[in-house]
Amino acid sequence: MMVRHHWYGEGPLHLLLMLASFALAGYAGVRLLAGGQWPLVVVWFVGAALLHDLVLLPLYTLADRAVARYTAGTAHHRAWTPYVRVPAALSGLLLLVWFPLIAGSAGSGAAAHYEGATGLPGGVFLSRWLLVTAGLFAVSALWLLCRAVQPRGAGRDGVGRRRRETKQRSAPPGD
Repeated sequence: MMVRHHWYGEGPLHLLLMLASFALAGYAGVRLLAGGQWPLVVVWFVGAALLHDLVLLPLYTLADRAVARYTAGTAHHRAWTPYVRVPAALSGLLLLVWFPLIAGSAGSGAAAHYEGATGLPGGVFLSRWLLVTAGLFAVSALWLLCRAVQPRGAGRDGVGRRRRETKQRSAPPGD
């Protein structure tokens, strides 16, 4: 059975996941803006977008280019770079979202407001962010180690060899 993708371009599962994510984002937006502090939420979103686009994006682009330039002569530069980029990006995203609580800004009262709203302690964010960051880098390093010690015949090489063998068998005679 052939599935046609005329009006959407992807399969039905992708469409279902996209609709579910939009519904979840809409629900979160309604809950967030219904609290009576919607001007603060709008200011936070605009400030976060401006901070990201005008300050953070150039900074981490420069840092990434510096690391790439520094390691460009090594044989495995392309192989291990994503294993540093991904945990660094996730850690930076967590820092951006939870910065007032991680920084423990006493003047802003973020921890006290958080404790009052949730009943959970607000002074533990720095240590937990550091633990999550260390965990992200540890999982990434373990993943890189597993990929590095993978047998030569397995993985991508094996898949590529199987594809070549399949192509050779299915090619018409005389090619």
